[in-house]
Amino acid sequence: MCFRIASKLHVVISGHDAIRHALVTRADDFSSRKVPPTTAYIRGDGTSSKAAKGVLFAEYGPDWRQQRRFALKTLRDFGVGKRSLEGKIYEEAAALSQELVAKDGQPFNIKPLLQNSVSNIICSIVFGKRFEYGDPEFLRIITLLNNLVDSKPGRDILVNIHPVFRHIPFVSQEEKKLTKNTLEMQEFCSQQVQQHRETFDHNDIRDFIDAFLLEQRHAGGDQARNGFTDKQLQEVLLDLFLAGTETTSTAIGWALFDMLLYPDIQEKVHQEIDSVLGQAVPSYALRDKMPYTTATLAEVQRINTILPYSVPHATSTDTTLNGYSIPEDAIILVNLWSVHMDPQLFPEPDKFNPDRFLDQDGNFTKHPALISFSIGPRVCLGEQLARMELFVLFVSLMQRFTFQLPEGAPALSTPGKMTSLINMPQPYELCAVSRG
Repeated sequence: MCFRIASKLHVVISGHDAIRHALVTRADDFSSRKVPPTTAYIRGDGTSSKAAKGVLFAEYGPDWRQQRRFALKTLRDFGVGKRSLEGKIYEEAAALSQELVAKDGQPFNIKPLLQNSVSNIICSIVFGKRFEYGDPEFLRIITLLNNLVDSKPGRDILVNIHPVFRHIPFVSQEEKKLTKNTLEMQEFCSQQVQQHRETFDHNDIRDFIDAFLLEQRHAGGDQARNGFTDKQLQEVLLDLFLAGTETTSTAIGWALFDMLLYPDIQEKVHQEIDSVLGQAVPSYALRDKMPYTTATLAEVQRINTILPYSVPHATSTDTTLNGYSIPEDAIILVNLWSVHMDPQLFPEPDKFNPDRFLDQDGNFTKHPALISFSIGPRVCLGEQLARMELFVLFVSLMQRFTFQLPEGAPALSTPGKMTSLINMPQPYELCAVSRG
């Protein structure tokens, strides 16, 4: 279907076959992105044509390929997909567990602690260090991230229709908050870059920032043409934080939410973890020996699609899809929810059932229609990192705690709430009861 916001055409693609045809078979036509005018105004210099776009909002083409290739290589160099990163994830899991033990079984909202843990993993890769949970600077950054994610998209739409609407008082107030939060995040990233530049040693590349600075030196005076500018680094860092923190922490939040809803499934996960791991340190490599736990996480991602319509794409040329003509620069909304809730692909889609991801021998089996991280060239840059984080953090928590609803708490509300692009659980409290 299609609709217009003012003069801007938006096309919604639903169904697994149509989505795969557009994003994989016809990737060159459907893999671009457009920076929303509000974002361009805040993150750039007020004009969308000159705004730095990082990786997330970059147009499909050679510049984007270069930046994505560099980011993927650098993430791999610093442990993504390797056991070296698992140690950092487990370090965060241990710190998180200490916080939960201190709650002494009392009700609390776990969301801030999950954000701290996931954000710290990003920090270890990007900045080469983690922060203590009580660090005032770290808490400020988490608050800024929350404010950016919680921005009200309905009001942004007016400014995206025409910049003149930013002079309307209630729109102006919302945009001022968004601008303030973004500028403070940019300033934090700039400070980190400056600190790295002052201590840079090309023989000791410590993290993502150092790797980017090294690439800058290789470019010499041709940084702008090669895309390795300070502004580009700042925008990539913002992308990694925004995309990497909220989505993964939300996925873990949904996993614990579902364990509260289905204590029988939580018990099966506990039994498998006890039989395979005991008290040993969780390892991503052991997921094949823990098929029920792996299937449970797959079902969490299916039934609670984190990005129901992905990050919007755009057409890079006039094109067609299934007989329909779609013009260049149309905004493409990829309806991942329609795939994950399709009864032809997932019978009884409203039922939480990890068994749908197990074969007759009880082994985990991938389902080609589970596309939580999207598909095609724009598949999530941090997919491998997110999968490791989700598995190791979830298993670590389940190994040590039983999660229960507080006594007398109201029934959980299963429909999530949309905040910006993200489908989050309704706010809830839980009790983490130590198993040992």
